[in-house]
Amino acid sequence: MRAKEDIKGITLAAKPLEHLPDKEPFKEGLVQIFTGDGKGKTSAALGTVVRALGQGLKICVIVFMKGDYPYSEWAFLSKIPGVRIERFGTNKFTDKHNPGPEAIEEAKKALAAARQAMLSGEYSVMVLDEVNIASAWNLVEVDDVVNLIREKPMNIEIILTGRYADDKLIELADMVTECRKIKHPYDKGIKARKGLDY
Repeated sequence: MRAKEDIKGITLAAKPLEHLPDKEPFKEGLVQIFTGDGKGKTSAALGTVVRALGQGLKICVIVFMKGDYPYSEWAFLSKIPGVRIERFGTNKFTDKHNPGPEAIEEAKKALAAARQAMLSGEYSVMVLDEVNIASAWNLVEVDDVVNLIREKPMNIEIILTGRYADDKLIELADMVTECRKIKHPYDKGIKARKGLDY
């Protein structure tokens, strides 16, 4: 292994060229949930996506409730080979007490697309972004999400994001992480910043 020196004089080991992703799918995928009122749920899921891509795994992301709002992460990932992104929902505010037929229809389409992708055998990792909110606000039935998870093939990892994860989903999951808000720039009136918050 060769060594090289960086600009500060620190010797760094060069990475061996023979270390390449083996692209072999794992045998037992799990169910992960990122929930809570803090920022970072989708970001955490996408960190897992980046790691999976580093091993040559194929990814499917189904986005609930965000329509075609110009989020930078989707613009970037849609250009990466091995990543499929499908976005559903409207750009209008969704009233959790009265979501409206269009929002419900879009969420149902998202769930159907998730099932089709999951059973296709093409993907190793699936992210269902904001599915927790979609089920909490009755855009889709939580039991339909539960049934989707129960139908999961062994060799696919499923990641669910969004606030208000239902207890039934938490019970089924192998890993649940709660992102808790301690402080947020919005509380000081700082609006979402392009490239950092969307």
